[in-house]
Amino acid sequence: MAFTIAEIINYLGEEMVRSHAHLDVPSSATLDTVISSIATLEQAAPSDISFLANSHYESKLYTTNAGAVLVPEAMRDQCPAHSYPIVVTSPYLAYAKLTALFANASLPASTSTQSATVHPTAIVGNHVKLGQNTVIGAYCEVGDNCVIGDEVVLHSHVTLQSGVCIGNHSELLPHVFIGHHCVIGEWVSLHSHASIGNEGFGFAPKGQPDTAGWQKIHQLGRVVIGNHVRVGSHTCIDRGALNDTLIGDNVIIDNLVQIAHNVQIGAGTAIAACVGVAGSTTIGKRCMIGGGAGFTGHIHVCDDVTITGMTMVTKNIRQAGVYSSGLPAMPSSVWKCAFINFKNVGKKL
Repeated sequence: MAFTIAEIINYLGEEMVRSHAHLDVPSSATLDTVISSIATLEQAAPSDISFLANSHYESKLYTTNAGAVLVPEAMRDQCPAHSYPIVVTSPYLAYAKLTALFANASLPASTSTQSATVHPTAIVGNHVKLGQNTVIGAYCEVGDNCVIGDEVVLHSHVTLQSGVCIGNHSELLPHVFIGHHCVIGEWVSLHSHASIGNEGFGFAPKGQPDTAGWQKIHQLGRVVIGNHVRVGSHTCIDRGALNDTLIGDNVIIDNLVQIAHNVQIGAGTAIAACVGVAGSTTIGKRCMIGGGAGFTGHIHVCDDVTITGMTMVTKNIRQAGVYSSGLPAMPSSVWKCAFINFKNVGKKL
């Protein structure tokens, strides 16, 4: 699904677009330029629209390949010559609204073969490709255009939305959910009630949210899981907002883990139960993450890092090693004294 820049401006509306700012735009793009998707400034192609909502990413604006960019008025003339600047009151809110326009874009249909065992209660959509010796269990739902490899087992009540791809020899236990167009590698094990590719937690405030509410940001990315990955029960891996959420090869993830949109987990990393990773954080290869640890968003953790249980990671970690911040239970009076000493050490540093 694609739209011209003129159609996008019309969709965003006069209350959001500063129409006068588009006169004499210094760009080789025109209102008739066709835009097919939304992307980050760094990854955008000429057929993409992007946005600048944070001055931290201003340097990315100067080198973007995007065909159009949502910008505040002060940045109108800073866009590259090939990028059409759409001047808006709030680039982030405009981006949030625009995701709804692209949310239902479809991918090409795949071909169909018949060589699998399908339970009579299962529902299999159109143009689905099933590999050799694949088993589709009772009450499963397989959406249109899915591609399922050889010797894959879907236990009962598994749901695959449209366009899902699953590699050979993978196993999905009962009540697993996989959102549309997500990709699962080979020899992957997804345990009961794992949720892969549900929408991420993305909203933009409409002015004061207590009265105006929130604008939903449709999540346009996917989840892409590598080979030989294990995901535990009730773990949620959210689809990306624009870029994909990526889980590398040989990653093992315990039960009740939350991995937010756009997160990247490097190959061979192990994550214990009840860990939470906020959006757009990158965790490197061969890391060991203890139970109950938490990661704020938009940070980078390098390879070969161990995070002990209940640790809160709030900044980049650039050197391999073992990191801790959690404290074991102790009598409250002892903890208060320890906390005061700990604060004093921090002041000295």
